[in-house]
Order: sequence, then C-alpha cells, then structure tokens
Amino acid sequence: MARLHLVRHGETTSNVMRILDTALPGASLTDFGARQGVRFGLEHPDGKPAVLAHSVAHRARQTADMIASVWEADTVAVDGVHEVQVGDLEGKTDTESHKVFHDVVTRWHHGELDARLPGGESLEMLHERYLPVVDELTTKYVTGEGRDVYLVSHGAAIRLIAAHLSGIDSEFALKNFLPNTGSIVLESGDSGWTVTQWGTADLPAGDGSPADPMG
Repeated sequence: MARLHLVRHGETTSNVMRILDTALPGASLTDFGARQGVRFGLEHPDGKPAVLAHSVAHRARQTADMIASVWEADTVAVDGVHEVQVGDLEGKTDTESHKVFHDVVTRWHHGELDARLPGGESLEMLHERYLPVVDELTTKYVTGEGRDVYLVSHGAAIRLIAAHLSGIDSEFALKNFLPNTGSIVLESGDSGWTVTQWGTADLPAGDGSPADPMG
C-alpha cells in the first residue's frame, strides 16, 4: 500500500540556537543537517520510486536535495507546506516567547482552530494552505499511481497536520516531538488516514519540551 511520509527537514543553526525561525525562505542547513539528509536517503532505500516533494523553505529544499542525491531522484517544490508562521515571535529565543508559542500550539492540539499566534497564524490558516497540497499530492500519486510520497516539511506543522488527518490522540501528538529528519508515516484506507510510524521507535512520550522548540 502506498503511503504518505511527512519528513522534517535537517538541522539548521536556528534549531541549534533555539530560534523561532518560520518566515520564508528561512535558515539553511548546518553541515550536520546536510549529513542527516544523506543518512535519511541511505536508511530509506525503498524511496527511489517515490515522489520527493518539499516546502519552499531553504532547509526543506536542501534536505530534499540531499535525499535525492542518494536516490538519484528528482524533487518537486510545493507551496503551502511551510512552517506555522509565528508572526511577532519571529527570531525570538527567550523563554517567554517559547512559552507563548507552546501555549498556542497546545490549544491547537486541543481543538482551538481559531487560536492565533500574535501577528502570526491560526491552526485554521495552516489547514487552509497545507491540506489542499496533501490532497493534491496523494490523489495524484498515492491513489492515482500507487507511489509513496515523501514530503519534506517542518516539525510543528507536520505534527498538527498528521494529527488532523489521522485523528490520533491529541496528547500523543502534542508530546511526541520530531527530531530533525524524523518522519510520520500515514497510510490511507477506507476509514481515512492511519499513522503507522511517528518519529523513531524509541522516541519517549511526555518528556517535556524538546531542546528545539520547532520540533
């Protein structure tokens, strides 16, 4: 059965420095982040027949390029699947800004679609731009051609979209963060999307905030 793989981009300097970095085009990969992309390609050799798409952010495009270099595959840039826009919190590193971001994301996972980051987006706004892209990619490739789709995107957005598509427990989605190049795998069936993988097998649940707030 063909699947949808939502893949978080590789490490950036902003991740290391805990910067709320969401505006396009955004930060580029670190050397380690580039190696993470290569490693993802090597660890997923079955991906070569798949469609490899990515957001228009630098870090997502570069990660997809690293994966593609292993698979000897082409990449497809798609609009609308960039990170949740944090607005007035852009570029912030302080604890209070991180708390504001985390509190709004928590409200989103609890169903408050219209809660909005100061000067930034609501969950409803994320859904409006992201979900049509998922529908288009999966209709064309997963359903139409029976091919897996790997979509390189961004941590917070990926968890929110995966939770919406699958209906997975909101507390699980909130507490299980994605490391750089971590992925969520979904399969489509008669009853909708089902999560078959969320991050790595040994990812602990409920262990507090990650070192990187955008995970």
